[in-house]
Amino acid sequence: MEYSLHIETSSTVCSVALGLNNETKDFVEINNGFSHAENLHVFIDKLLQKNKIAPNTLSFIGLSSGPGSYTGLRIGASAAKGLAFALNIPIIEINTLQLLTQTIPKKANTYYCPLVDARRMEVYTAVFDFETSSVLETTALIIDEESAKRFESYTPITFFGDGMPKCKEILSKILNVDFVENIAVSASYMPALAYQKYKNKEYLDTANFEPRYLKEFYTPAK
Repeated sequence: MEYSLHIETSSTVCSVALGLNNETKDFVEINNGFSHAENLHVFIDKLLQKNKIAPNTLSFIGLSSGPGSYTGLRIGASAAKGLAFALNIPIIEINTLQLLTQTIPKKANTYYCPLVDARRMEVYTAVFDFETSSVLETTALIIDEESAKRFESYTPITFFGDGMPKCKEILSKILNVDFVENIAVSASYMPALAYQKYKNKEYLDTANFEPRYLKEFYTPAK
């Protein structure tokens, strides 16, 4: 049996899960704004103590690596790196958009497109098939009638995520399109994605890793 710890801080959700092989044994999360700095290490400690798991028995750490909130990703990556160095275990990277797509019930021959809000009419997005394999790479995209045409090759297609509502009117012009509301990312879906990568030794370069920011950090003027 191989235990693992999984961290998701890319959005307003602060989420931590405990994996047992490729299954989720337990998780704790909250969605009340960007409170990761206050909650993340508390959640990790709470989860391990509740399940009577000593940190030095963990085999690896799964990290939701973005794209998403710059600050949230930094907090999650810093925590994962600190634990990985202290415990001498690897980090397994999970694309946040792929993780978000795991939360959607799948239908054969259907494509799935997460849209994560990136201010104004811009989103972080990708396209996955019903087996959650990437068919259109992760990118930052401004959604307008022209850019929306790139999704016309992937139908039927389902859009979801916190960036979806602002794009719905434009994207609804695509044929065979569907929308799913109130989908949030969660670390509880990470063990199923991370365990096989761990078995294949697809480890991060812990020292040099940077999250998938996709865009430069932006600080608005007062």
